[in-house]
Amino acid sequence: MSDTTQQTVIYTVTDEAPQLAAASLLPIIRRFAREIGIDMAERDISLAGRILAVFPEYLDADKVQSDDLARLGELVTTADANVIKLPNISASVPQLVAAVRELQDNGFAIPDYPEAPSSDEERDIRSRYDSVKGSAVNPVLREGNSDRRAPAAVKAYAQANPHSMGKWTADSKTRVSTMSGGDFRSNERSVTLEADDTLSIIHEGAGGATTLKDGLALPAGTIVDATFMSRNALLSFLSDAIETTAQDGTLFSLHMKATMMKVSDPIIFGHAVRAYLAPVFEAHGQALSEAGVNPNAGLGTMLDQIAEMPNGDAIRSEIDGLLAERPPLYMVNSDKGITNLHVPSDVIIDASMPAVLRAGGKGWGPDGNEADTNCVIPDSSYAPVYAEAVNFFKENGALDPTTAGTVQNIGLMAKKAEEYGSHPTTFEIPAAGTVKVVDAAGTVLISHDVEAGDIWRMATTRREAVVNWVELTLARQALTGYKTVFWLDKTRAHDAELLKMITPQLEAAGALEKVSIMAPAEATRDAFKTIFAGENTIAVTGNVLRDYLTDLYPILEVGTSAKMLSVVKLMNGGGLFETGAGGSAPKHVQQLVEQNHLRWDSLGEFCALAESLRFVGETQGEAKALVLGNTADAAITKLLAEGKSPGRKVGQDDNRDSHFHFALYWAEALAAQTDSAELAEAFAPLASDLASKADTIRAELKAGRGEAVDLGGYYFTDFGKVAAVMRPSATLNALIDA
Repeated sequence: MSDTTQQTVIYTVTDEAPQLAAASLLPIIRRFAREIGIDMAERDISLAGRILAVFPEYLDADKVQSDDLARLGELVTTADANVIKLPNISASVPQLVAAVRELQDNGFAIPDYPEAPSSDEERDIRSRYDSVKGSAVNPVLREGNSDRRAPAAVKAYAQANPHSMGKWTADSKTRVSTMSGGDFRSNERSVTLEADDTLSIIHEGAGGATTLKDGLALPAGTIVDATFMSRNALLSFLSDAIETTAQDGTLFSLHMKATMMKVSDPIIFGHAVRAYLAPVFEAHGQALSEAGVNPNAGLGTMLDQIAEMPNGDAIRSEIDGLLAERPPLYMVNSDKGITNLHVPSDVIIDASMPAVLRAGGKGWGPDGNEADTNCVIPDSSYAPVYAEAVNFFKENGALDPTTAGTVQNIGLMAKKAEEYGSHPTTFEIPAAGTVKVVDAAGTVLISHDVEAGDIWRMATTRREAVVNWVELTLARQALTGYKTVFWLDKTRAHDAELLKMITPQLEAAGALEKVSIMAPAEATRDAFKTIFAGENTIAVTGNVLRDYLTDLYPILEVGTSAKMLSVVKLMNGGGLFETGAGGSAPKHVQQLVEQNHLRWDSLGEFCALAESLRFVGETQGEAKALVLGNTADAAITKLLAEGKSPGRKVGQDDNRDSHFHFALYWAEALAAQTDSAELAEAFAPLASDLASKADTIRAELKAGRGEAVDLGGYYFTDFGKVAAVMRPSATLNALIDA
């Protein structure tokens, strides 16, 4: 079957734990799907696959990688799309460089990543790599808006089996620190295009005018936002935040997203490293620069580079002394001495801030103990959401998962809406001057006076995406009856333009009395009040806030965001089914390699699969696909009820065990259902065989646990080695592959 038939479902090949889990789960899915003629096809959107796809001319013919991301980008604009999308690496520069080295070691003759390109060839290479790093995948595939929520079975299980929650006290010293001026929020300017236009971004300085970007063709009704962060304001803020942390006696923790915000946030992260180690840079700045030390890469890379310098031992000694004097750093791994400032991609705000909130405002310090922390979020656009959460918990105590309601989300993200960090319109300004957004007629739409080192960026949001977002919201509100709140701040430039656009649509639909509009801080408090009372609400948000909230509330409500149901209703009729967050995947891989235990939970994949199958049934009139999807849901419910999700420690069930039990319960549900006698007859033998041989299968799955395993790589694993590790039961394999 081809990609363009609805009976083909695309299952994406990604990275880290989700990719390893797929080696075990995908054969099971294929065994069930083939009974009704559905082809589960794979497309490689992993970091390694994306790198190889942009350098075909450097590779031998047998090593050329097809550009599967581009192919999927075309598919999702059609009504035939049915894609199950697993989490992929949104690569930071250190991750990208590590992946390049691994591919080179495996015989792929791709070029090195040029940190400072000095020729046209190097600039071309850098441009190709820049197209791969950061959140390169999501803007391509998300040709629709997001409907994200906890599946009913997951929510019920969390209420009956609550996860641990830290204790909040009114005297907690934990706080959120953010900029009061000079940041992206305060400098934002927005306009809505009245007609189709082509825009340019121009920097005018003492040396004349330079075109930063041109040929930006946009349709009428597009909201254009531009803003900048002042380098001087940022440095002043960081210095003050370090001093405040010292006065409070708390941990210093930086919370950003240097993966998705691939241009701006690594620079801001580097400024934080430089500010924290200011005396060292004041004393050795020139030597560090000459040695190629770049704080944007993080303290970990810096220390490795310093170790190679002639006076490296002396500089390292000064750093160690400064670390002892400065406020203690929030730790990513206290046992291994990995701090919050070590690796830009180690601390991602949408996962790190909920972890602090769930832990009662605590973070791990370098002494291995928990402590209150100063959560430093430089840009104030959405920092008030977390600040309000901290204040609410200080006043009301921790959320009780056994009684809590739920916050669902309808997120605006179609057509790259509000993609602040994943596009080529973010720049570190080289010299003082003025940055202008100019239309085709030469009219200046937006203008900012900037200084050298400021970070300027532009983003767009298209009317058709906004209209679809409101339609999706009203449909969800009508279906659930839940309180529905648009998280929009009328005092913010972008939100004001958005409100001009959506208010007439809401009025025409007679929906103004059915929904509320609140600024994010107010909406945060309202949402917590709602779920503390055991009631439910729908948060209707823009793209970045969607990203944050669909981790924040699930982590507090059900313990993780990896178990969320994420449906993207593609604007041209197809479906994209995302499987949850992958932020902890690196730790999962490390544990598998060291102990042969993979604690990754594939519940998100199970839920996405069920929705994908039902989508086939609903759009194609395939009754058997509906049965397959509904019985997958039944299997999920039993899996949770029986406690067959992966545990964290060796000796407990892991990812592979949960896959076996999902297959067993799915086959049993199919054998027992009465909607399709044909499917019941087809799966009864498999259900019987899996049940009768369960003890043998479990024993085979657990053989070798606790021992180190070899995957043949991290970014580019060996297929045979991964299959041997992830499919260790010959008995189960024989039943599935028959």
